[in-house]
Amino acid sequence: MTRRGDARIDNHSYQLIVGAHSVTLSDLPLHVSARVENVQDLHPNDAIARRLRELGFVNGEEVRLVARGPVGGEPLLCQVGFTRFALRRSEAGRVQIRQEGVPA
Repeated sequence: MTRRGDARIDNHSYQLIVGAHSVTLSDLPLHVSARVENVQDLHPNDAIARRLRELGFVNGEEVRLVARGPVGGEPLLCQVGFTRFALRRSEAGRVQIRQEGVPA
């Protein structure tokens, strides 16, 4: 464990988190098709996760990142089917995806 000022940094935990990282919609390159695998719930009865599913981010649905905003890459313009949505990076980060042509 490393100590910086008042903050403690646990390098071992960081490696575990990085190793467990899955591909999310916010990581998808522009104009590449992918399939939704899951929408992550951060807590029980998560309103944002429920709303993403209602908008069409459900298992097996095709999704594409169309554009990124000019300031900090936000918002992200995502397309599900023929409908486009502007999502915050944090919201897109909850949508786990599988890229087309990449084995599961």
